[in-house]
Amino acid sequence: MVEDRPRRPQRVRVSSPRTSASAARPRGGAQEIDAQTHLGEVYMRSLLRTQLRLALTALALVGGPLAALPLIFVLAPSVATVSVLGLPLPWLLLGVVVHPVLVLVGWAYARRAAQAEQQFADLVLRS
Repeated sequence: MVEDRPRRPQRVRVSSPRTSASAARPRGGAQEIDAQTHLGEVYMRSLLRTQLRLALTALALVGGPLAALPLIFVLAPSVATVSVLGLPLPWLLLGVVVHPVLVLVGWAYARRAAQAEQQFADLVLRS
């Protein structure tokens, strides 16, 4: 006696035609920069903006007062005739005071630039 049981449907396995495709891995910030993606450009633009801001700040701190000194001496000639410790004030300011200011601003700039680069590296490696 043949039994008329309903047949169960046959199971079919469905898979991707690309069985050799690797799973997409999130890329880190360094890979984004190396691949020159939009995100990598954003990272680099932020670093360059930070470096430009630091450079312009250092330039303003040194260049502004240094450029203003000759103007002061021309506009107020009596200031140019003042002597301090036997030295004329313009010589004292331009020959003695400027150098420690340059060294101090240069040291601060280098320190802040190193901090900015370290923060950038931490950001890129973290992402």
